[in-house]
Amino acid sequence: MPVEPFQIHVDDAVLDDLAARLRHTRWPDAAPGEPWSQGTDLAYLRDIVAYWADGFDWRARERELNRFHHFRTVVDGVSLHFVHERGRGRGGGVPLILTHGWPSTFLEMLALVPMLVERGFDVVVPSLPGYGFSERPARTGVTTRYVAGLWHRLMRELGYERYGAHGSDFGSAVTTYMALDDPSPLVGIHLSNLDVAPYTGPGSRPLSEEERAYVAHNTGWWRAEGGYKEVQATKPQSLGYALTDSPAGLAGWILEKWRSWSNSDGDVDGRFGRDFLLTTLTLYWVTGSITTSMRDYYDNRWSASPLGPDDIVRVPTAVAAFDNNFSDEGAAPREWAERLYNVVRWTRMPRGGHFAAAEEPKLVADDLTAFFTTVNTPP
Repeated sequence: MPVEPFQIHVDDAVLDDLAARLRHTRWPDAAPGEPWSQGTDLAYLRDIVAYWADGFDWRARERELNRFHHFRTVVDGVSLHFVHERGRGRGGGVPLILTHGWPSTFLEMLALVPMLVERGFDVVVPSLPGYGFSERPARTGVTTRYVAGLWHRLMRELGYERYGAHGSDFGSAVTTYMALDDPSPLVGIHLSNLDVAPYTGPGSRPLSEEERAYVAHNTGWWRAEGGYKEVQATKPQSLGYALTDSPAGLAGWILEKWRSWSNSDGDVDGRFGRDFLLTTLTLYWVTGSITTSMRDYYDNRWSASPLGPDDIVRVPTAVAAFDNNFSDEGAAPREWAERLYNVVRWTRMPRGGHFAAAEEPKLVADDLTAFFTTVNTPP
C-alpha cells in the first residue's frame, strides 16, 4: 500500500467543544487524607483543567509536531500513523523503530529523534494501533505479538532489510515479540523496561534471592496500584464511555499514572511540563482513542499465550534499567532478564522512570547509540 505524507490538523470545532467541556466540568468533593492518596488531587486537576481550557496553545504544539515528517500507510488492513526521519549524521547508523506504550503516545519518543538522526540513524516512530492517528482493528486479539508482525511489515515496506528496535511498556512487549517471532531482520533490541515475564515454570532454574525479592516487591506494588489494569483488562468499554465524554475525567485518569510511574518526586508538571502533558491528553481527546488504547489490556490478557521454556530471545539485547520505573517498584535484576533475553548490555541508569524517553532522552539516546553502534559493527 502507498505511504502517504500526513499532517496533524484538528478542526476548530473540535477544539471549541473541548474548551467548552473543560469549562463546564462537574467536580466531585476532594478526597479525605493525603493529596493523591486516592487518585488525582482535586486542586491540581482543577488548575490544569483551567489551563487546558484557556491557556494551552494547541496550535503552537501542532506546529511543533508537524516539524517532523508524518506518514500514514495501511499494513494488514490497518491504517497506521508513524513519524519517519532519515539520518543526517556521519556513520550511517542502523535504522531504528521506537515503540511507546500506555498511557502514552508517539510523542513520548520524539525527543530522541533529533539526537539519533544527527548520529546517522534513520528513525521510525509509529503510533500503536488504537492510539492517536493509528486505527485499531474492530476485533479482539490485537495483542502486542500481533503488532510485532505489523512493525516488521512496516519496516520492510519502508525498504529496510536490517534494523533495530526499541520499546517501553507495551512497546517493550512488541519489541520482544519482534525478536521472538521474526529475529532475522533485527540487528538488536533495546528495552527501557521489561514488560514480558520470562518462563519460570517446571524445568527452569530456581529463583535467586534477588529475583524472589523483586517478584515479592512487584506483587505488592500491583496489589496496591493495579486497579486501573484490572478495569482495563476486563471492562474497558464501560470506563471508555466516561473518559471519551469528559476531558477532565480523561486527565484525571491519565495524569495520575504519569505522576506515579515517573521519577517525578510528585511534581509531574516540573518533570514533563504542562504543555507536554496536555499535548498527550489532547492527542487522545481529539482522536477519540482512549477506549481503543485501553483494549490493549483486554486483548493481551485474554488472547495472549504465556511463554514456554523454549521461548528465548537470541537477538542481542540491551536493557536500560531505570530504578524509578513504576515509582518505587524498581528495575528487575539482570538475572531475571537473562531468563528470556540474550543480554549483552545492561545499563543501570542514575535517574528516570517508566517514561524514560520523555524523562531522560539524552540518557536513552546515548545508550541506544552505544549499543547499536557496537552490534552493527562487523567483527
